[in-house]
Amino acid sequence: MSPLRIAAFLVIGGGLTFGIHYYFWARLVRDPVLPAPWSQVASWALGILGALILIGMVASRLAPREIKSPLLWVAYTWLGVLFFLFMLLAVTDIANVIHGIGRKIASADAIDPDRRRLLARFIGSGVGIAALVLATTGIVNVARGVAVKKVRVPLAKLSRSTSGFKIVQLSDVHVGPTIGREFIADLVARVNALGPDLVAITGDLVDGSVAELGEFVRPLGEIKAKHGVFFVTGNHEYYSGANEWIAHLESLGIKVLRNERVAIGGDDGFDLVGVDDWSAHQYGHGADLPRALEGRDPKRAVVLLAHQPRAILEAAALGVGLQLSGHTHGGQLFPWNFFVRLQQPYVAGLHDHQGTKLYVSCGTGYWGPPMRVGAPAEITDIELLAAG
Repeated sequence: MSPLRIAAFLVIGGGLTFGIHYYFWARLVRDPVLPAPWSQVASWALGILGALILIGMVASRLAPREIKSPLLWVAYTWLGVLFFLFMLLAVTDIANVIHGIGRKIASADAIDPDRRRLLARFIGSGVGIAALVLATTGIVNVARGVAVKKVRVPLAKLSRSTSGFKIVQLSDVHVGPTIGREFIADLVARVNALGPDLVAITGDLVDGSVAELGEFVRPLGEIKAKHGVFFVTGNHEYYSGANEWIAHLESLGIKVLRNERVAIGGDDGFDLVGVDDWSAHQYGHGADLPRALEGRDPKRAVVLLAHQPRAILEAAALGVGLQLSGHTHGGQLFPWNFFVRLQQPYVAGLHDHQGTKLYVSCGTGYWGPPMRVGAPAEITDIELLAAG
């Protein structure tokens, strides 16, 4: 990162961080009129935690892993708490606005200052406790590990002889400052224990360069699947050097599908198709599903690997039988799943879109805050069934 970009980041990021933390200080310290020494303690804590976010973000680019990892554990955990604080305070702010409008319409007298202060303390305490409970729940959910989720998918055109074919899907692992080699090694052992016919990794495997994280993902080369391990890029691969990662994964025996198709299981099998991430055109790549499907036998079933669920719009129009995606994390932190719907047509689970099946994984790792609330991490054990 150049000195100019670092300076720009510090100015913009510092301004946003200050503004957000000032808002929390006003709502949780100033308005409740916290008595000394709690007001000073809370003010200093907010200032230090805000600074740690900026330091952590800069360290993520410049510092070695042994330095940035503990910094980012703290920074990302605080970001998770901030998210819940913001969501909860937003609800109270909306309620305050509605209450204020109602009082104006009713020409009610102004609220007594002492009562206003007590109300602010009650709201601040309640919001703070609720945010900490939610954040702690999210951390505990991550600490419990990744669950295996079994999904059965009836697939049109799938032959009876191929019915029961098992695909294990991994998605959005996000190997990086807080997810490392041990996580991947455990993941590989659990995948192998499932005895998959095929393993599909649907993008966002990493958050960092091959030079930094290449050794951490090396255990993926030990996955055992009868028909192989396949990968498609997610948007985070393009932030991390997609070409280098493609070459590295190929060196581990993982087939990266870039707008191409491979036949699985011979004449009675199906076609597996993979496309670049939806955003890849910004980085010299780009999704091209028509090219991947060109020349295929229309009598064979098609399974598409596409990182973002919104690829389903084109997939359905082109007669794909099943699409496997990730990207959304299922929202990761409730109620973020409602906001994800503004960008993606589906957030999690199995869906039928105009005759095409779509499965959206909640993700196997996490991004940012080491928390999950309302969207458990998953290793998806998918069984394909002959429809009808």
